[in-house]
Amino acid sequence: MRYVDVILPLGIDALYTYSVPEDMERNMIPYIRVQVPLGITKTYTAIVITVSDSLKENVNPEKLKSIIAVIDDAPVLLPQQYRLWQWIASYYMAPLGDVYRCALPKGLKSQGHYRPRTETYIALSEKYQSEEAIHILLNMLVKSRKQLEVFNAFLELSHWNSIEGNAPTEKITEITRETLQNEAHANIAIIRALCDKGILRLYDKEVGRLNHTGTAHPENIKILNEYQQKVFDAIYEEWNKHNVCLLHGVTSSGKTEIYISMIQRAIDEGKQVLYLLPEIALTVQITERLHRVFGNRLGIYHSKYSDEERVEIWQKQLSDTPYDVILGARSAVFLPFQRLGLVIIDEEHENSFKQQDPAPRYHARSAAIVLANMYGAKTLLGTATPCMETYYNAMQGKYGIVSLLRRYKDLQLPEIRIIDTKDLRRRKIMKGILSPVLKDAIAEALHNGEQVILFQNRRGFSPVIECRECCWVPRCAHCDVSLTYHKNMNQLSCHYCGYTYRMPTACPECNNTNLTDVGYGTEKIEDIIRTEFPEAKIARMDLDTTRTRNAYEKIISDFSSHRTNLLIGTQMVTKGLDFDHVSVVGILSADSMLNVPDFRAWEHAFMMMTQVAGRAGRKGKRGIVILQTAKPQLPVIRQIVDNDYQTFYNNLLEERNTFNYPPFTRLIYIYIKHKDNNIVESAGIELANRLRQNLKHRVLGPDKPAVARVKTLFIRKVMLKLELNLSVSNIRQYLHNTVLQMMQDPRYKSLQIYYDVDPL
Repeated sequence: MRYVDVILPLGIDALYTYSVPEDMERNMIPYIRVQVPLGITKTYTAIVITVSDSLKENVNPEKLKSIIAVIDDAPVLLPQQYRLWQWIASYYMAPLGDVYRCALPKGLKSQGHYRPRTETYIALSEKYQSEEAIHILLNMLVKSRKQLEVFNAFLELSHWNSIEGNAPTEKITEITRETLQNEAHANIAIIRALCDKGILRLYDKEVGRLNHTGTAHPENIKILNEYQQKVFDAIYEEWNKHNVCLLHGVTSSGKTEIYISMIQRAIDEGKQVLYLLPEIALTVQITERLHRVFGNRLGIYHSKYSDEERVEIWQKQLSDTPYDVILGARSAVFLPFQRLGLVIIDEEHENSFKQQDPAPRYHARSAAIVLANMYGAKTLLGTATPCMETYYNAMQGKYGIVSLLRRYKDLQLPEIRIIDTKDLRRRKIMKGILSPVLKDAIAEALHNGEQVILFQNRRGFSPVIECRECCWVPRCAHCDVSLTYHKNMNQLSCHYCGYTYRMPTACPECNNTNLTDVGYGTEKIEDIIRTEFPEAKIARMDLDTTRTRNAYEKIISDFSSHRTNLLIGTQMVTKGLDFDHVSVVGILSADSMLNVPDFRAWEHAFMMMTQVAGRAGRKGKRGIVILQTAKPQLPVIRQIVDNDYQTFYNNLLEERNTFNYPPFTRLIYIYIKHKDNNIVESAGIELANRLRQNLKHRVLGPDKPAVARVKTLFIRKVMLKLELNLSVSNIRQYLHNTVLQMMQDPRYKSLQIYYDVDPL
């Protein structure tokens, strides 16, 4: 008898053991999928991890269940992938089953979910595959004029019209039914009639969903300029000493061209490349540039692709002809790689690389560095605004570092003008969200045929609706948060649980009909711009307008081709997009980013504002950035104006050191959730007290987070500040044991507890 340990796609840590029926034993190997029972009625698609001839001592053979079916002939997982899964589960304190659920496309997690894409083809029946038989058919069809036209079209498209005797002189081409219908202007009834007569036959063929067109053209790689070449060479020198190198390059310095040259070098050495981007929107522009060079050697992988497409990419990566280059967002780190040699993480500072919900709450940058290390590959981190931890690692010698401080073709960095909105409002010069200086700059840019980007890091029309009489504010019934007004849909929406409500016509507290919107979202900015600049061709880029892959592509394509000339967006517009004719960038409210109650607020604000400023003047002329703030005296504002990352880093590093924040400590947030506020309050206090018995001053809280109830569950947070020299594995084991002990209390049986390691 043989036995297997398997991972189930459930939020559990343990591997489950099953017996293998005798008729399945010879097909049983690690990393294939099998169908297994669980409980009385449920079945799951599990992944085999180990195969053994003996049963573990702690497993009762009488309770052991058998595998129902073997799904695969070959593994769907590579050993390095499983090692990465184990690392993610361990480091981020997440169940291995959650990593499985996150990593695999849905079609590989459930038997029968994935369906190969097929097309219907049309062929000539075997008995008519001779010159004589075809002439007989042509004579026979003379009275059926339309059928004769369609048959002649088929002969020409398939090259059967080249037949001499029994052998065609040209290679026969397979023809889809759709192609024949389009070329011959034929309806399905005519083709069916030819099939009924036994002249043609239909058959289905698996064609896949991936684009296999386009040969590689390495000759399209641009020759690096003097400064780029120096950086290129310096990176490889750093890789002789470090496996990870930071490329600190200002916006529009030509980092992508350096990446492309590195990718080609890796391919020439027979290696695969993983190129990670933080945002799906970025892949739209980068894909075109990479495809011109690498053709069908390039694969794209992100969440906006259909599940079927992602399954096919996964399967191709396991085949004998995998993609040499994978370009993707966060989830691409889970793909199979057979000969990974280079990992590029562009815009490495971006928060989008960190998965927040659901578990595992991993950071793709860290996971990719670990993955590269498993393959002996090199990692390049590229950005104009490195995150604190990355830059600190480079300064401490853990990573290599190379700087590129010149813009491509020596273009100047944009001029940043600070607008003191508090002073303008005090003097009654500014009433709305647009200052007079910004209005004038927009008007001039549009008049000159140039483009404008306006950045407002809040979607919707207005973040708050308020009654002018009693100050009532609509709040979500399920979350402890006010509702955002979306004017286009005339509804209120909760941005935490997604629940929507009808916009009331009167205040439910006092029946007053004077309800007013407070604050500005991107939708409201769009309304204002349409009124102020009716000649503007406006596009809006936020979560509401980019829910599909095609929506991303259309917005970016329209702006790139000048079909629109004014782009309003949230942080999506800060993420490395490259437009030729943007002369003005407006940062409408710097204060909304700086006033967030979080130790990373200024770091995130500096990054976003520096990045969005870099969209201005990227080709041909110096751009202008209008930065509106009520606190122009803040040091961070001057550092953004001067593009002075070093001073910003030094000041922030000193502050982090004083208050024991990363990179000098490691943070772990422990979240406790329950539908009963009293229980979650009690559990938070008890857990914190238990942890303090050993961890002492390192335990802070419990506290209520800014939003203390989400989806009807009340929340408490316990924070751990841990010295870097503490044993991570010991800490995790201690936390695990402490939580298990506490959960034995019947009051806490339905409590939810999870961890956020290295939170952002």
